[in-house]
Amino acid sequence: MTNKQGLRSWLLADFPENSFQARCQRAYIGWLSFKTNPIAMLGLFIVVFLLLVALFAPWIAAGDGTVQDLQNRLQPASAEHWFGTDELGRDVFDRIVWGSRITLYIIFLVSIIVMPIGLIVGTAAGLFGGWVDKVLMRITDIFLAFPRLILALAFVAVLGPGLENAVLAIAMTTWSPYARLARAETLTVRNSEYIMAAEIMGASKLRILFSHIMPMCLSSTIVRLTLDMAGIILTAAGLGFLGLGAQPPLAEWGAMIATGRDFLLDQWWVPTIPGIAILVVSLGFNLLGDGLRDVLDPRSGGGE
Repeated sequence: MTNKQGLRSWLLADFPENSFQARCQRAYIGWLSFKTNPIAMLGLFIVVFLLLVALFAPWIAAGDGTVQDLQNRLQPASAEHWFGTDELGRDVFDRIVWGSRITLYIIFLVSIIVMPIGLIVGTAAGLFGGWVDKVLMRITDIFLAFPRLILALAFVAVLGPGLENAVLAIAMTTWSPYARLARAETLTVRNSEYIMAAEIMGASKLRILFSHIMPMCLSSTIVRLTLDMAGIILTAAGLGFLGLGAQPPLAEWGAMIATGRDFLLDQWWVPTIPGIAILVVSLGFNLLGDGLRDVLDPRSGGGE
């Protein structure tokens, strides 16, 4: 108890002794604000639950979700098959569990591609201005002009169907709003006193870009990315539904809906269960994003 009280006092000290303590204090105060929001905590619970299901999939599922058992095809929910079986006798519960890994795989790859591209393009346009800003923003406008799913379909048609190509297509159609957001943030801080002080001390434009401006844009970009997760998941599911995403026998939720749509009226669980999974996970990320926006966005005042 004494150690816990000492840690709390250290995190709530009026005057931090170093930058590490200041960052820890900011994170702790943000957590205190975040956990008072029950809706955001529900979103966090859903996302953490998804992570745990994906991590422990080999122990949660009875099989890998690809084994066919035609004698037990289209069976309703039972003690042996909690969510029933599909048209090939595969356990729907097992496929939902393993499909969570594919969903997280898509989310992770899209995130590590989208954020750096959006930050670099947006901050460079805002900091350098002039022809650099015009060229980068016109390219951004071109990507913004097309609906995300339609543009992703065009890229996948060129690259070919497959999970990795779907991820690349989604990333190429998702980065543009982050560039716009980063540029707007950069325009608000590029004439700040600390930026001028860095220039006077001889810091180069690239150093200012990566060391001072990008960290300022990071929190709003993270919030935007969390709120966009639902759109990313739906786009991936749409590509899977059309047969352009993860290929059989992988248990991708969109592909599961596509193969089960013919059984919607009689064996409703085959397409409905993966649809519910997409709904719940998308809702979780939206709720989590709302909570993070209140904490991380200084304009919302939620972190005070």
